Amino acid sequence: MTETTTSTGTPELEALIDKCLATSATRTADFDTLKFQTKAGEKFRRGQVRYIGSGATGNHEGDQTIIPSDHFTFSNMILPAGCVGPEHTHPDVEEAFFVLEGRVEFSVHDVEDGTKTASRVLGKYDLLCVPAGVPRSLKTVSEEDARICVIIGTRKPAIPSYPVTSEMHGVTRD
Repeated sequence: MTETTTSTGTPELEALIDKCLATSATRTADFDTLKFQTKAGEKFRRGQVRYIGSGATGNHEGDQTIIPSDHFTFSNMILPAGCVGPEHTHPDVEEAFFVLEGRVEFSVHDVEDGTKTASRVLGKYDLLCVPAGVPRSLKTVSEEDARICVIIGTRKPAIPSYPVTSEMHGVTRD
């Protein structure tokens, strides 16, 4: 909860801090931005809560509640119990995942053979940072929904690709 405090600054400083502020009260979980993935099954349903930029989920530049991104994006993903984030690759940027609630199994996949994986289950306050070009996937393994913070290391990443070993391979956004 954000508290209002007494300020001694100028109107310019007041405007600056307000421009840089994104409170939880002004955020909503967007379960439609990745809705196209449910063509491959309901297990892919998850929601994005955007704070800085829109990540690689689509064009949300018209959303006035998002702080514009200069160098990275920051969002939360709501992962219902049993949710799967499909194998995908960000060719141009690293992606960091910080678990806030629940337990999530993260996997990295071999670039040449996506059936070869290494996996770890992360819980509250654990972090995984995946380099650019490395395929990755995730799934909620807790009985309760999970919430993860996702940071992508560029202002506007390329749309991710889905390798042939991904359940999302061939699924289109339209």
